[in-house]
Amino acid sequence: MPVNHYDYNDNTQLSPHFNAREFRCQCGQPHETLIASELVDKLETLYTALNCSKIIVTSGYRCPEHDKAVGGTSSGQHTKGTAADVCCYGQDGQPISSKTVCCKAQDLGFGGIANITSSYQYTHLDVRTGYRWLGDETKGNGTVTEDFYKYFGIKKTTETTSILKGIDVSYCQNKIDWDTAKASGLVDFAILQAGYGRETSQVDTQFERNYAACKRLGIPCGAYWFSYAMSADEAKREAQVFLQTIKGKSFEYPVYMDLELAKQFALGKATCSAIVDAFLSVLEQSGYYAGLYCSTYYLDNYLSDSIKSRYTVWCAQYASKCTYQNPYGIWQYNVAGNEEYDIIGQKSIPGIVGECDMDYCYTDYPSIIKAAGLNGFAKSETTTPENTKKDTSDIEKDTSDNDTLKQILQHVSSIDKKLQNSTTNQIDKL
Repeated sequence: MPVNHYDYNDNTQLSPHFNAREFRCQCGQPHETLIASELVDKLETLYTALNCSKIIVTSGYRCPEHDKAVGGTSSGQHTKGTAADVCCYGQDGQPISSKTVCCKAQDLGFGGIANITSSYQYTHLDVRTGYRWLGDETKGNGTVTEDFYKYFGIKKTTETTSILKGIDVSYCQNKIDWDTAKASGLVDFAILQAGYGRETSQVDTQFERNYAACKRLGIPCGAYWFSYAMSADEAKREAQVFLQTIKGKSFEYPVYMDLELAKQFALGKATCSAIVDAFLSVLEQSGYYAGLYCSTYYLDNYLSDSIKSRYTVWCAQYASKCTYQNPYGIWQYNVAGNEEYDIIGQKSIPGIVGECDMDYCYTDYPSIIKAAGLNGFAKSETTTPENTKKDTSDIEKDTSDNDTLKQILQHVSSIDKKLQNSTTNQIDKL
């Protein structure tokens, strides 16, 4: 199998969710990193199959010396670039049990699979050839099972993670027949334009009607505000009008800033990023799950990495495949009637006359938002499982650092912090 060689500090993006630096040896010595392309491909498949928010590679390639130092044989799968120890996180920000990971990895055809900690948070995966190895290292390295479903007592189902189909609409679609649209099976969710600009008079004329219909029919919805802001101060003013428009309403999906004017991007990356942060920070301070709508090109070239990792992304790209390499929750992939990139063969949305933007969603936003008590919902009374705390008692020395863990929970936790400080850091009033 192809095994690629990378310099120690090489940060090449290997796939949508993994880069070369994640797999480098943790011995601290600046030697090359070996990574099998099949390993990355299978990890990417696992990411989708489990609907992960993040997969942390706690140990990828190991030089022979480091492999031996952490209890290996100095010639195992890690030394060949064909193995990775991982911790998988769900959309709720919590670790996915390695029992589940092992079962799914088995379905996906990994050559070697093992649970490696008593907390069932960390999993060894490899793409060895010639034979298969399944194990539970907490029971002894020699423990091999024929089937993880049987071993862990998990019922195997044929269910797969679904990708939700949605639409985003505004006054441009006039009066939508929402009953017909829902009955079509093409509208699992909807993102509604609430308005645009900095004045209360610029509320979308169909927003109230569209929102009421979604609530009546049980269509989960979010909202967006079309921005004309040319400065951070103007962005704050827009966000405040947006808040006034959606006050008293609840949204199962994020509330977005719509950034797409050429004159805004002409201001440069630093200014654009400051505008976005100003707008979305105001929303977060008021208890909303805030996100950014933007095209792939401008995301790649005109917004800082901190913005793209800080806020959830709704990515626009009319194509047969989304090429955006950073995480995104929703992909606006086409407009109904555009046959060039018509993935599902849908020339129109029943109940809507004319064009309508079409979207795929890959993230369980309703669960995340309701559990956190955002977007007008009361916070769920849930108890954090004891095993969510990282157990390092019987794991090898290769573990993720705190910075990586913080990155996963950065979005929701930052909202909590801003809400706690809201009494001392008030947003500007109208």
